[in-house]
Amino acid sequence: MRIKLVQIGNSQGIRLPKAVIELAGLPTELDLEVTPGGVIIRPAKTTRAGWAEAAAACHEANDGPLDDWDAAADFDGEWR
Repeated sequence: MRIKLVQIGNSQGIRLPKAVIELAGLPTELDLEVTPGGVIIRPAKTTRAGWAEAAAACHEANDGPLDDWDAAADFDGEWR
C-alpha cells in the first residue's frame, strides 16, 4: 500500500485507512520506532501490564506474608 504524507498544522502525518487499523488491531496509543529502513508502528505497551494478575496469583498461591522475611530487619541499625 502506498500513502502520502499530509500537512497537519506545522507537522506532517499519514492517514491510515480504517480497514488497515482494524485489520492490524491498532489501539489509539501507538509506539513509533525509527529504523534505518523506515518507521515501525506498533501498539503501545501498557506499563506494568499483568502486575495485578501476578500479585493476585501470588496471593492465591499463599506464598506467605513478607513479615516473616527478615533479610533487611536490621537495615536501619546498620546505617547509624
